[in-house]
Amino acid sequence: MARIDLTAISLAELRYLVALAEEASFSKAAQSCGVSQPTLSEAIKKLEATLKVPLVERGSKQVEPTAVGAEVCAAARAVLDGVGSIGAIAERGAEPLAGALSLGVIPSLAPYLLPWLLPALRRRFPRLKLVFRELKTQELLAQLSAHEVDAGILALPVHEASIAKSPIFDEPFLLLVPEDHALARKKSVKESDLEGERILLLDEGHCLRDQALEVCRRAGADTTHGDFRATSLETLRHMVAAGMGVTFLPALAQKGSRARTVALPFAPPAPVRRMALCWRKSHPRPADHLALARFLRDEAPEGVKPTGRGA
Repeated sequence: MARIDLTAISLAELRYLVALAEEASFSKAAQSCGVSQPTLSEAIKKLEATLKVPLVERGSKQVEPTAVGAEVCAAARAVLDGVGSIGAIAERGAEPLAGALSLGVIPSLAPYLLPWLLPALRRRFPRLKLVFRELKTQELLAQLSAHEVDAGILALPVHEASIAKSPIFDEPFLLLVPEDHALARKKSVKESDLEGERILLLDEGHCLRDQALEVCRRAGADTTHGDFRATSLETLRHMVAAGMGVTFLPALAQKGSRARTVALPFAPPAPVRRMALCWRKSHPRPADHLALARFLRDEAPEGVKPTGRGA
């Protein structure tokens, strides 16, 4: 078999292949790359000719990589990451956290952290250009692995071996109850106070649901009702105010509590969730992520407890 001339492969062709694998459509891939569809199509054909193997299956509805194409695409991502590290080093120079950075944040944290985080980051790192995405835990981890976001803030544990983690703060849970509830007169509650209570929970896919279920299991609280599951903490607030039950409220969400509810702290040892900044271990800017995690610990908002360092 003739030797393959790898010098004939351009970075643009690799980018087009990765985009095509992600979009499963020539037109959508071309749009995401900012080129015409014929340009992208011809580049993919040239790449296939250079490698002497078909890389995609061209169907009537969508385009899928061949088995070899999927492997080539994974290698292309690694090459693009490596090249990206050169640009990142040059862009960053002596100044940390400069340039573009996409950050995913889980929905039970984003509305309460971002109004504090954005102004604080602008003051400290004026050359940082952040793009935020609000994503459930599994969606965020998937986008991290697919190189669609640079980093994410989510609750531990995170078990993926390819993901680096730096804990930033512990966020206590509060118990949100109706203002006329028997527990509302207490200064603090214990986990045992949950026994017999109807706990309102977020829907599947929210890590806060799993953390709340663990506390409920320890306390013997009622989580068997399947007639109501909320997609947001704001919906849970209104349901608590209507007397439908009680719920767990992360500390940073306390400021938005509605009338007719009371947010009660737990007596020590209070249940908490540990938040961490996470990124791909292969990411070309690990120093920036560590600097961002350090900033989040050093300048943590009121209501949370900064954690020790780690990765």
